[in-house]
Amino acid sequence: MTTTDDKAVVQDYFNTVGFDRWRRIYGDGDVNKVQKDIRIGHQQTVDTLLSWLKADGDLSGQSFCDAGCGVGSLSIPLAEMGIQVSASDISQKMVEEAQVRAKQQLGQDQNPTFSVQDLEALSGSYDTVVCLDVLIHYPDQKVPEMINHLASLAKSRLILSFAPWTIGYMLLKKIGSFFPGPSKTTRAYLHREFDICDILRSQGWTIERKAMTKTSFYFSRLIEAKRSDA
Repeated sequence: MTTTDDKAVVQDYFNTVGFDRWRRIYGDGDVNKVQKDIRIGHQQTVDTLLSWLKADGDLSGQSFCDAGCGVGSLSIPLAEMGIQVSASDISQKMVEEAQVRAKQQLGQDQNPTFSVQDLEALSGSYDTVVCLDVLIHYPDQKVPEMINHLASLAKSRLILSFAPWTIGYMLLKKIGSFFPGPSKTTRAYLHREFDICDILRSQGWTIERKAMTKTSFYFSRLIEAKRSDA
């Protein structure tokens, strides 16, 4: 399967059966044991990131790009903090759901702003670019290009999360562990932390903070990088 095929499969998946599954996972309704575990893990990653940002003080008025926003799990609380959020996702269904949730929780639709775009199509300039749990869809050979593109959009800070490659995870977590159930249709790629950090450092970024979220079925390494001259 080529990289282009990977992207097409991901887009189709999250506009069809994957949308229904992940909308439930990122919601508060009844889910099975595996889905609940993933829900908890993803929320822990979001909460860790929000705690970092809140520790930095008042960020109201700053501009954030939420690349791969899903149903708005991060975009909406960022907007609640007064941050100006430009959110996007490859899935139109996900974006539509995010708009509904933002309207319900925030009572207005001016912030965040949502659009249907993949990572390659993103443009603009933002104080901070965030990309959570998206690199799992990109093979190793595509990751440097993706990170460099996201970094080009960030004025001062880039925050990424990814499923880390370790021998243990390779043995214990097969592709089906990340997308459990008979309807799984996407690949899941693990990435070496030192590779991600090397890409960032080679482009003049300094690693500031790291965190790891680990549940039974969810593994995510969170990294914050800042421009060395910022």
